[in-house]
Amino acid sequence: MASRVGPEASVRFRCSGSAAEVVGPGETIEVGALTGAAPWRTFRWREGQKHYSGNFWSATENDFVIYESRLELTRLLFADFDQSVQHIVAQPFMLQVDVDGVLRQHIPDYLLFTDEERVVVDVKPHHRVERPGNDFTFAWTRRARAIARLAL
Repeated sequence: MASRVGPEASVRFRCSGSAAEVVGPGETIEVGALTGAAPWRTFRWREGQKHYSGNFWSATENDFVIYESRLELTRLLFADFDQSVQHIVAQPFMLQVDVDGVLRQHIPDYLLFTDEERVVVDVKPHHRVERPGNDFTFAWTRRARAIARLAL
């Protein structure tokens, strides 16, 4: 049985250089405003952590772009070498929507602005893509982006 996604999706993002959040129904958010979005999360280093976080100097951005794993770094390298990618935003926004009566939240890994479209990128190892929880999250985020009328 397919889950029910509520009629409204909320988008939250932070402008670079400001702690203020921009919050609103997806259809009221100018997608172009997301080009200046600051990463939603900050990453921390701790002894024994299993992932590798860092900053990548992006030629596309002419600035650093963060990543939280080596797999994200690999995807970031592909985006940086893709000549159609004009802009890369790490952790650009938080999507919030009611799914089956529960408020769900998701932060995509990257938002790529290309010559033709905007691409939301969620990075997961292949063996984890089909896990029920991840499959569920990918499904409701696709539906919520359509509801929010983000042309992503």
